[in-house]
Amino acid sequence: MNNIKQTFSIKDLENLSGIKAHTIRIWEKRYNLLEPDRTDTNIRMYNLKSLQKLLNVTYLVNSGYKISRISKLNEEEINEYVRRIVSDSSTKYQALNSLKIAMLNFDLELFLGTYEQLTDRRSFRQIFLDIFIPLLTEIGLLWQTNTIDPAHEHFITNLIKQKMLLNIEKLQFAKPTKNDKAFVLFLPENEIHELGLLYVHYEILLAGYKAIYLGPSIPLDSLTSLTKYHDNVVFVSYFTIKPEKDQAVDYVQSFNDIVCKDKQHDFWMLGKQTAFMPKESATNHKYFDSISEIITILN
Repeated sequence: MNNIKQTFSIKDLENLSGIKAHTIRIWEKRYNLLEPDRTDTNIRMYNLKSLQKLLNVTYLVNSGYKISRISKLNEEEINEYVRRIVSDSSTKYQALNSLKIAMLNFDLELFLGTYEQLTDRRSFRQIFLDIFIPLLTEIGLLWQTNTIDPAHEHFITNLIKQKMLLNIEKLQFAKPTKNDKAFVLFLPENEIHELGLLYVHYEILLAGYKAIYLGPSIPLDSLTSLTKYHDNVVFVSYFTIKPEKDQAVDYVQSFNDIVCKDKQHDFWMLGKQTAFMPKESATNHKYFDSISEIITILN
């Protein structure tokens, strides 16, 4: 294990386990569940072993076991109970816990082992939608509450990105089976959050279409050359932080003015910044609330 993140406050434990700090204190006092260290100012601090135990105890409680019963088990017995009741539905919970611990400790081996176990029973689509998206959502909340720092976020998101690129590459060797349209995927200038767009790229290839992935920070005027190579081009973009609220309307209008100057092309958009875009501005604009909506249309 890496020594970078080894101690946690009770607030960290609350954020990571979903168990309220008040409840954790009760479990400590009534059942002697955890044994925190104390700072000179009497603040509770917990080690990684305590976090792992709490995550497993939380799993058992959520599976219907009473805390009074769990408290009588030793650590190995708790681990054995968890292993015994793991099923397809509960694998998600265990995987999320393992991936969080891997992130906190910059533990590549744990990440890879957890991912390999998931691939034995799930498709990459299931792993991404059922495991990675909830994990990324939780990471955002943990970052906002200062439970983790940017290094943790970059570590785990880059590992997820590696897995996405590997699965995309596998599909790229297959010849497209649908030739009625080609997709061009890009992010607007100064937008660097590409995990969502990368996964859309994977789904487009999986559906049998040709896809051209341009990546982050692409000026609109550079897209015009793509229209010369395909008769029917669908442009796809994912707006996480760009364009900004006050520039959203102008951005979609600029797309029509620049990219669709000679011929109209469909423009598919998703991401939280689409909330600020005109939903009825043009017939060639299509907005999606989720990746699942795009999957439905592609298939």
